[in-house]
Amino acid sequence: MNLRNALLAGLIGLACGPGAVMWAAAETTRPAPAWVVDPAVPGEDLPPVGRSLFDQLFAVARNGQSAIELPFPFTALLARLDAQLIPDPGSALPPAKRVLIPLGRSLQRTAAAPDHFAFPRVVVTVDSENGPSSKFFLKDRLYLGYQEKSAVLEVISYNEAAGRFEFQLVKDYRAGGQPQVFYANRNLCFACHQNGSPIFSRALWDETNANPQVAALLAASGKRFYGIPVDRGIDIPYAIDNATERANGFALSQKLWREGCGENDVPARRCRAGLFTAALRHALSGGQNWTPDADFSQTVVEPLRRESRRRWPGGLAVGNPDIPNRNPLQNLAEWPTEPAARIAHSHVAARFEPLTPRPPREIWQTEAPGALGTLITGLAEFVSAPERRQIEAALARLPDIATTQLSAPCRISTNAPASRWSVNCASNTGPSLAGTINLTASRPSSGQLTRLTLPGGTALSNLDLVPSGPATVNTASFTLRLGQQSPRSAEGHVLGRLVLRRSASDPAVGEVVLDIRQDFAAIERALTRLADGPPGEVLFAPQAIPRENLLAALLTELGAPVAKPCCQPAQNLPAPRLEVPSAALGNLVNAPVEPTLQAFYPYCATCHQTAETFPPNFLSGNGAQVAARLRQCAPRLYVRLAMADLAPEQRDKTPMPPESMLPAFATNSDRWRNSAARKTLLAQVSDWLRAENGRPPNLNEMLAGGYEALRPCLPTPQGNRMKRYSLPFKGRVGVGMGHYKP
Repeated sequence: MNLRNALLAGLIGLACGPGAVMWAAAETTRPAPAWVVDPAVPGEDLPPVGRSLFDQLFAVARNGQSAIELPFPFTALLARLDAQLIPDPGSALPPAKRVLIPLGRSLQRTAAAPDHFAFPRVVVTVDSENGPSSKFFLKDRLYLGYQEKSAVLEVISYNEAAGRFEFQLVKDYRAGGQPQVFYANRNLCFACHQNGSPIFSRALWDETNANPQVAALLAASGKRFYGIPVDRGIDIPYAIDNATERANGFALSQKLWREGCGENDVPARRCRAGLFTAALRHALSGGQNWTPDADFSQTVVEPLRRESRRRWPGGLAVGNPDIPNRNPLQNLAEWPTEPAARIAHSHVAARFEPLTPRPPREIWQTEAPGALGTLITGLAEFVSAPERRQIEAALARLPDIATTQLSAPCRISTNAPASRWSVNCASNTGPSLAGTINLTASRPSSGQLTRLTLPGGTALSNLDLVPSGPATVNTASFTLRLGQQSPRSAEGHVLGRLVLRRSASDPAVGEVVLDIRQDFAAIERALTRLADGPPGEVLFAPQAIPRENLLAALLTELGAPVAKPCCQPAQNLPAPRLEVPSAALGNLVNAPVEPTLQAFYPYCATCHQTAETFPPNFLSGNGAQVAARLRQCAPRLYVRLAMADLAPEQRDKTPMPPESMLPAFATNSDRWRNSAARKTLLAQVSDWLRAENGRPPNLNEMLAGGYEALRPCLPTPQGNRMKRYSLPFKGRVGVGMGHYKP
């Protein structure tokens, strides 16, 4: 049995990770929730199907061969991203949001030590819609972390075919380098990304350059940071936080799409078609709350509730993308000059560690108020703005669309300035609105509705009235506009012409008539045809949402031209590669190390038997190398193993292995703390430290100078300029270095 299978073998029958134990313990009267994304089951490292969005975006075809080509320097890569996106005309923010984090919590946290503020890590998030010339749906689906000193890009991007985020590394991303793209070890990634998607700090984002103290130290370094302004407020980290929140919802949408309607029979396909119809209605109407009709309740709501109760009687636990806000410069009067003191500030206390198990953000339950709205809103995130415009253009070209009219009596005030009317109209069965009408030569010429409501849930604000025909003293015709778009009702129909008539005998009395073009009914009919026909067996099957194919099929049904499929070069890329080929992990029984070291492999190899030094790869190499590295790492190993004996609030660091991964070993934090396996590891490390110092290790003494002052796990590379500093125990001298510590 290989390492992966050995780790996952203990998962049978375990539905929730250790973080679930605490929050589920109080719920003894109902079944425990099932994880949407189980932190202990990250899935295979390589995509089971499809490729990451990052691969697709940077794939190029040359001379019949496809490859991934990345712009360099990093400023060129940022420019390439921005060129794919539509900037917000009302904002000075770039389309791809970026922040600087000199003292963060990533695996690269100490790569620039002690020069943290000269080489901060950059975090980039795409939260803007793709531009008209782009074929890539990037919004909320692409995240980058760049550390110049390690020449590494960390990438999280969406894989639509698999319905999950992929984790990747780009190595040797530097001047004169040959960047190599690898898929990462998902077990390692899930130790922090327990929700299977991007994570980010809660407000006030004090690790970033939104913190004035951080910004001042970055500016004092005299460096330029890839065109990224140092002095910024909280607007950019706030935008990144919002993007990660939306991305966190993708997994719930995918799970409910795949499993919530049942299997691949006609009722299940109609249920998914109904969900997609509702998602399009939500997207086209600008997120208005539609009141479901009887047909939707029978086709979608009832099957969804029935299936959800059967599959997840305790509900679905939604992962949490938020980690606590952390200020690494808290109470610091002046940035130290001594390297060891600088390195000490890269310490991340246990309460701030992304490794700490996070309880669910929420429990989705089918009967809960708002549960259906959460699903429909989440599915609407799978329709991009350009695709919405394509659909609206297709609907506008359709002939023979029925139009209905709604009318309401109005009161027209002449107390406003002479050049303006104040209009208020209301009807129980028609529109209710309030607004102002501008006059030119005593004739209505333009205006704005501050409020418009219609039966069925429509509620719109600040609609512009654009003249659509000749006006008289008492009559005018307008077209409604919401920005550059024609507004739609909550049912999804276009709101067309609005006619205002004022009584000639009583100028304070009038009537408004609103035309509603019932074009969304064409979408409902088209999706019903697709669900009931042969295409429905694939388009509405229990699989990841086939977003592009669904939209292409819909446009075809509406008689609209369909663009060529996206990303042809990516389809011809060489097979994806792991960061470390699985063969390199070897077989536990035949591991080339002495028997006393064998016990470390089952619990440490997943993260520490790699080609990377972040986290330290002390289990890589031959037997002699592994033995030397484990002894080198002994102080830190002891601390991380011993932390399990302390209550969570007393821990200076998180225990190892990470508690979120313990279910992969068929255990939890309590059983692991008392296990023979941990005692064996702790005893072995204690023996190594006793051999060095002549006495047993003392946890308080070891941490007296701070965790970052302990001897690093890997030997210091040649040429490292950091000064030596003493360990807080006898007989050894350590050297600070730029490596993540276990």
